[in-house]
Amino acid sequence: MVRVAVSGPPGSGKTTQAKRIAEYYGLKYFSAGEIFREYARSRGLSLEELSLLAVKDPRIDLEIDRRTMEVAKEDNIVLDGHLSAWIVSDMMDVKILVTAPVSLRILRIAGRDNIPLEKAYRETIIRENAQRKRFMEFYGIDLDDLSIFDVVINTRIIGVDEAFQIIRTVIDKVLKGDRG
Repeated sequence: MVRVAVSGPPGSGKTTQAKRIAEYYGLKYFSAGEIFREYARSRGLSLEELSLLAVKDPRIDLEIDRRTMEVAKEDNIVLDGHLSAWIVSDMMDVKILVTAPVSLRILRIAGRDNIPLEKAYRETIIRENAQRKRFMEFYGIDLDDLSIFDVVINTRIIGVDEAFQIIRTVIDKVLKGDRG
């Protein structure tokens, strides 16, 4: 039995790694970001618009977090979300932060979403600034405090497979009961 939280900013590679973890270990996969996207689509809003609305209306984040906390109670789960590791920290066996420089993340987002760089830049900066403000205001969470994580991986110079190898090493240690 293992519970893993993978957090990180948009375009860092967190979803890629979370899905690989789920597939490799046969775990269930849950994406807080997909819940946020569904919420935006159901209201006819862009992610940028919903992010700005969420600054004023804490019910949006609280609903997503409620759903995340419910799922976190399940065994053999991977949670993927910007804030997931902080929200369910005490419930997780392994907490991973995947990150990358903002310029690289914007390039990845533009390619992934097939949008112009300018749009990817604007949406990313607005989302991240709104999130930083919300997370501190609503939860007292400082996104610069990485002390809750078991491993922090910057994907700027290491590839997907190399990052996954590092993650596997950490998860395998936990599964063997070797917590250091």
